[in-house]
Amino acid sequence: MKTVLICGGIGKRMFPLTEDKCLLKFLGKTLLEHQIDTAKEAGLTDFIIVGNSQNIGSMERITTNISDIAVKFVVQKEPLGMADALRNASQFLDSEVIIVNPNDVFEGFAYNKLLDAYRTHSAISYLLGYEVADYFPGGYLVTNDEGNLTGIMEKPEKGKEPSNLVNLVVHLHRDPQKLLQYAESVQTEKDDIYECAIDSMVRDNYKIKVVPYTGFWYSVKYPWHILTLAQWFLDREQGYISPSAYISEKATIKGKVVIDDNVKILENAVIRGPVYIGPNSTIGNNSLVRDYSHIGADCVVGYSAEIKGSYIGDRCHFHMNYIGDSIIGADCSFGAGTALGNLRFDERDISVRVGEEPIDTGRNKFGAIIGDNSRTGVNASIMPGIKIGPNSIVGPNVCLTSDLEPDSFIMAEQVSNTIRNRFRH
Repeated sequence: MKTVLICGGIGKRMFPLTEDKCLLKFLGKTLLEHQIDTAKEAGLTDFIIVGNSQNIGSMERITTNISDIAVKFVVQKEPLGMADALRNASQFLDSEVIIVNPNDVFEGFAYNKLLDAYRTHSAISYLLGYEVADYFPGGYLVTNDEGNLTGIMEKPEKGKEPSNLVNLVVHLHRDPQKLLQYAESVQTEKDDIYECAIDSMVRDNYKIKVVPYTGFWYSVKYPWHILTLAQWFLDREQGYISPSAYISEKATIKGKVVIDDNVKILENAVIRGPVYIGPNSTIGNNSLVRDYSHIGADCVVGYSAEIKGSYIGDRCHFHMNYIGDSIIGADCSFGAGTALGNLRFDERDISVRVGEEPIDTGRNKFGAIIGDNSRTGVNASIMPGIKIGPNSIVGPNVCLTSDLEPDSFIMAEQVSNTIRNRFRH
């Protein structure tokens, strides 16, 4: 049986992070690698990966180093949804397939439940369903008393959900070509051709089984979801310190940590797990790393810096900084005294603007989201929930209270002028 990993979409809601979600690293491995490992545990080793022109090369390099799998690659030229992804891969869909959205992270026994249903029930397709207590901006499933699908609705408005059963994109199709035939006749202006095709099959009396799943599931839709996912990966890890790591006798390590190859932890540094520190990184003198922080490869956490509950990309450099509950892209550096605030004065949940809409993160502690290759000057202050676009610079003594576009350079004088103009008007 083949497993199709749909990686061709573009995560616009993840801005200012520009890395494809399936290429985000957790514990030194990309999300794509974690997904392949999970499938392999269930005995699935034959993969079709649908990517886009920007990420396909990276995925080819990554999978070259994974043993005991067969992989075919397909390029989806435009991000036109799941049905289009399958249409591009149709030449390989000649028998049963499992369709997976790699951004949906779940436990391995989800595959086992799906395969068990396939072996014991006669249906043309099998969909995983997950009960939710709160609104989720995704697809919803409606079933009858026998657990068979009677309808599917993609992204209903909040309060208009047809059920509490979310469509978890781990689907098994006995006849994928039949699904594609139905997709060809769908008429819709939304990005839901795949779901409409399944709905049409149900109306034509094809039996589609909904398989309940109650394990861990998390869907990465916004940047702050990375923090929850990093926490989950760290909680599952046993803890490990590489033999090649150097840890000063005067350093303190408490709790569960994962310290990768060639890490240096210098005098009076304190690590309070759960924490991950990537290969070739240095944790400098008198620094503090704690509470589900995830630090990438080749980073330097310099003298007297504190990192709490944050996700840090590769090749970042810090010095006398506070970084709380934040997400930092690759190749960023902060001047001494830069602080990323993570708590409102009123202690309410922090919102982040996505497009023109403020989205509640559901977190009362959340810092900044900073794109790749950005810098700050000394004593810069970044307020909670602020986004900084890639390749941007926040100058010395700036207190940044609004989002910064990519390729921007802001100085303290500009901020002062903006404040004065607000008072004038």
